[in-house]
Amino acid sequence: MFKRLLAVLLISLTLAQCKQSGEKLPEDKRPNIIVIYTDDQGYADLGIQGQVSDVRTPNIDALAMSGVRMTDGYVTAPQCVPSRAGLISGQYQQRFGLFENETGPMPLSITTVPELMQRAGYVTGMVGKWHLEPNRNQEGWLEENLPSYSESDDEEPVIPTSLRADYRPGNRGFSEYFSGTRNRYRANFDLNGNSLYGSNGQIVRNREFRIDVQSQAALSFLERNGDQPFFLYLSYFGPHVPLEAPAEYLERFPGEMPERRRTALAMISAIDDGVGQIVEMLEEKGLREKTLIFFVSDNGAPLKIDMDDLPLTITRGSWDGSLNTPWIGEKKLLTEGGIRVPFLASWPGVLPAGKTYSKPVITLDIGATAVALSGLEHDAVLDGRDIIPELKGDAPRQSIRPLFWKFQDQLAVREGRYKYLRLLDDGTEYLFDLESDEHEAVDLAGRSSTTTRRLRQLGNSWARDLGIDLSSQVDDIEEDRFFDHYLPNPE
Repeated sequence: MFKRLLAVLLISLTLAQCKQSGEKLPEDKRPNIIVIYTDDQGYADLGIQGQVSDVRTPNIDALAMSGVRMTDGYVTAPQCVPSRAGLISGQYQQRFGLFENETGPMPLSITTVPELMQRAGYVTGMVGKWHLEPNRNQEGWLEENLPSYSESDDEEPVIPTSLRADYRPGNRGFSEYFSGTRNRYRANFDLNGNSLYGSNGQIVRNREFRIDVQSQAALSFLERNGDQPFFLYLSYFGPHVPLEAPAEYLERFPGEMPERRRTALAMISAIDDGVGQIVEMLEEKGLREKTLIFFVSDNGAPLKIDMDDLPLTITRGSWDGSLNTPWIGEKKLLTEGGIRVPFLASWPGVLPAGKTYSKPVITLDIGATAVALSGLEHDAVLDGRDIIPELKGDAPRQSIRPLFWKFQDQLAVREGRYKYLRLLDDGTEYLFDLESDEHEAVDLAGRSSTTTRRLRQLGNSWARDLGIDLSSQVDDIEEDRFFDHYLPNPE
């Protein structure tokens, strides 16, 4: 730790001395890093995925063609809060007890990836959906921090601003932030590039289309900070419900289709426009070849099995219009449809253009990669690994790395081509060959008992190492209905 802080101090002193003397600053070879995180966007919904014909994402497709498309890219959870906690902490979020939305917020004791990037001298920015601060559904946190809280109260609890403040982006490693989902944002800069002062920023109200506002905030951050190494987390609130889009985007998708599908496509198209504007600004500033861009979704789309085209005013328990094709399942499940997502990386001149990479990667790798590129030594708390060498194709041959998941009453392990899934309430086990055409449509547990046993042991060991109690389950009736619909009869 001392060596790391000393290195950062020496870099800062050198830059300060150069500025005072008028000398030309030494070129910083470290890349800028942008992480674009969409919300409930299924695997199918990029043109480059080749799964559907109605989606229009020319800018994101071009981003993929300028870099690497990871066909087997995963998030750490099939739900918003734990998925984001895994990304921002760089750790399996189960390490600190964050298993689902209701078991948040992310504890203040956790060192975040942006905090590490700040130590390396990066300016860090966050735009859009945060979702890692306390909310009124987190009963455990409420009971501990609000003495007056009672589960039996009819009124929803009000969390004082003083209790939320420490959990917000500005106190979790982001020096600049424009945080919010719709119409109301907490920010310390505005869309015109001006600083907004105050210990917790200021409230910015903007009734324009939320995707466009988030794109403009990202562009404002780049305009303000393009002359120094930066780490930007752009967290779009789309195509998550409530579904909405202006006519200019909806008109791109004429013809007969479910209105939920049309609106989701319009929102994804707006995100695509934003990505195009970001790439264009980087090119204008001569920063494109100095910038590594990741594009990922936070989990699979919620299909609600039947993909009913309910009125757009219905938000809870509804399909968001996105698709997980060709994978089985959806948000909240540890089947592939819940956790395998669009996953791209582009860094012209470093990563090969137009490459498809089929070995499993996970969002934990984003944090480990960013820290490695920042010049810091690998932090032992990070569960991912720097994937740039393997994406470039010049990494030494590595042993197969198992990946793990625990969500509600599901445990899953992927190792190589095989995936193990166990329903913890009744102990039902499945084994799938994800490289086969049948993937999760055919259960192999009864035919491959040796592989099933090995992956079961890996999952149990991982849970034990992280202090996870596999006997403590969450009762979710909807989830049971999903299992009955999606999973094959066990062998």
